[in-house]
Amino acid sequence: MNSSINLMRRVRTLLLEASLWICSLTIIAPLMIVFMGSFKTNTEVLDFSLKLPSIWHIKNYLTVIEKGNLVRYFYNSVLIAAFSVTITVILSSMVGFIVARRVNRLTGFVFMVFFIGLITPQQIIPTIKLLQGLKIYGTIPSVILLHAAYNCAFSVFMYTGFVKSVSREIDESALMDGASTLRLFFSIIFPLTKPINITLVIFAFLGIWNDITLPIYFINDSNNWTMPLSAYKFFSQYSRDWNLVFADMVLISLPVFLVYIFGQRYIVSGLTAGSVKG
Repeated sequence: MNSSINLMRRVRTLLLEASLWICSLTIIAPLMIVFMGSFKTNTEVLDFSLKLPSIWHIKNYLTVIEKGNLVRYFYNSVLIAAFSVTITVILSSMVGFIVARRVNRLTGFVFMVFFIGLITPQQIIPTIKLLQGLKIYGTIPSVILLHAAYNCAFSVFMYTGFVKSVSREIDESALMDGASTLRLFFSIIFPLTKPINITLVIFAFLGIWNDITLPIYFINDSNNWTMPLSAYKFFSQYSRDWNLVFADMVLISLPVFLVYIFGQRYIVSGLTAGSVKG
C-alpha cells in the first residue's frame, strides 16, 4: 500500500516538473533567440532560430552603443529611476507611518485615495494637460514625478501594513525622551522598514527601467529618451536591423537582470513583512 502511494506521489512530482519545464521553455526559448541573434549578421538573424551564429559578431554591441547613443540613454534611465525610487520610498514611508499611527477619518480617506490609485488606469490626456499647466511637460522631471506618483499607491499600502505591526511602545518611549515626530520616524521607524525598502526599490526599479509608455508620451526630445526607447534607432520605414535590435535588448536587460539576481532574496521577506497587519 505504501509503495503504491509513494509511486503515485513520484508520478505526480515528475508530471509537475515536466509541466514546469515546458512552461519555462516558453520564456527561455525567446530569450535564447534574442541572445543568439544579437551575435548574428542582419541576414542570418532573420530565421529567428536557436541555431548558433556561424561567426560571433561582437561588434554588434559596439555598433549599438555608438549608433544607438546608449551612453546618453543609460544616464537618462539611471537618473529617472534613481530620483523616482528615492521620492517613492521617502514619501510613501512617511505617509504609511502617519496613516498607521493616526487612525482617524482624514488618514482613512488618504489611505483610500492611495488604494484607489492601485486600480485606476493611467489617464494620458488629462495628465498631459496637467503637466502643461505646470510648465514641465516633455521634460525628464515630469516623468520622474509620474513614476513616483504611480508607484506610491502600492508602496503606501505596504508601508502601512508594516508600521501597524510595529509596537506603539517604541513611539511612546521615543517621544517621552524628547524626540520629535520626524526624528522618531527617520531614526527609529524608517530603519525598521529595511525589508520593505529593499523590496520596493527592486520592484520600482524594474518597472521604471522597463517602462516605455511614460517616456514616449511625456518626453519630447529624443536625447532625453530612456534605454528601452533606443531600440527605435534601429527601425526604419523599409528595414529592420534585428541583430542590432537584439543586441540593444540584451544591453537594456542587463541592469535589470543584475538587480534582480542580487536582490531577489529580499523580495519574499519584504512582501511578507508588508502584508502583516496589526
